[in-house]
Amino acid sequence: MQLGFVGLGKMGLNMVTRLERGGHDIVAYDRSAEAVGRAESMKASGVSSLEALVGALQPPRHVWVMVPAGDPTESTIVALSSLLSAGDTIIDGGNTNFHDDQRRAKTLAAKQLHYVDAGTSGGIWGLTEGYCLMVGGEPDVCRRLEPVFLTLAPKDGYLHVGDHGAGHYVKMVHNGIEYGMMQAYAEGFELMHESPYTIDLAKVAGLWDHGSVVRSWLLQLAARALEDDKELSTITGYVEDSGEGRWTVLEGIEHSVPMPVLTASLYTRFRSRQNNPFGERMLAALRNQFGGHAVKKAK
Repeated sequence: MQLGFVGLGKMGLNMVTRLERGGHDIVAYDRSAEAVGRAESMKASGVSSLEALVGALQPPRHVWVMVPAGDPTESTIVALSSLLSAGDTIIDGGNTNFHDDQRRAKTLAAKQLHYVDAGTSGGIWGLTEGYCLMVGGEPDVCRRLEPVFLTLAPKDGYLHVGDHGAGHYVKMVHNGIEYGMMQAYAEGFELMHESPYTIDLAKVAGLWDHGSVVRSWLLQLAARALEDDKELSTITGYVEDSGEGRWTVLEGIEHSVPMPVLTASLYTRFRSRQNNPFGERMLAALRNQFGGHAVKKAK
C-alpha cells in the first residue's frame, strides 16, 4: 500500500522501516534532510516538502503524521489539509488529546477529507516487537488502512476502538495505567534496595517475569536497566511526563471516577523535578513553629 509519512524521529523512522520491510510503498518527509536520508536508506522515497509528498502520492492519498503533539501536529495537519483532495485521509499517530481529534475530524470533513487517530504504543522497541495500535475513525476508512495497521502491529496488536478520538482516548488511559505500574515497580524495588538484605535486583526482576502475577514487559525493561547499572548511578531521579497522565486524571475528575494510584504517580513525577520545594520547607517551618522541632538551615 502507498502511504505518505511525515515525521522521522526515533519512532517514525522505525515505523517507516517496518512498513518498507512489509512491502509498502512509503513516501517520507521530515524537516531534517538527514532524517529523510536515513529513510531513503531504508528504501523509502524521500521528499523535501509536504507539497512534494502530496504530489508523489496517488489518490486516494493516505498520510501518516508522526510529529510531537501540540502545535507541530496541528500545523502539519492544517498544512496538509490545504494540499490534499476530497477522499484523502490524514492519520495522526502521535500523542494527541482526543478533544483535538474530534475538532479536527469535523473541520476536515467539511473539506471532504477523512481523519483517523491511531494511538501508538511500542516506543523504540516497536521496530522488532511491533506497535500496539488503538485506532479511532470511520470504520470503512480504517478497514481500508488495515494493511498498514496489520504490518505495524504484532499479531492481535491492532483494534478499531471507536469513532474519532477513541483511539487516542484509549491510548491516554493506557499511558495513565503505565504511570501507575511504573510507580509501583519503582517503590517496590526501592524498598528491596534499602532492605537489610543484599538482593540482586536485576535477578529478582528476571525471576518475577517467569510465572509471577506481576510479570510484564516493563519488568523486562527493569531487569535490563538494572543489569546495565545495578545502582542506577548514571541517571538522576528526574521524571518528565508526556501530558497524557494529566489528561487521564482530568477525565477521571470529569466523570467522577476515583483514580488515586494514577493521580499519585503523576504527582510523584512533578515532585521529582523539584529541588528543595517550597511545600517541604513549609512543612519543616510549621513543625518548628508548633513543636519547636529542629530544622536544617539552608546553606
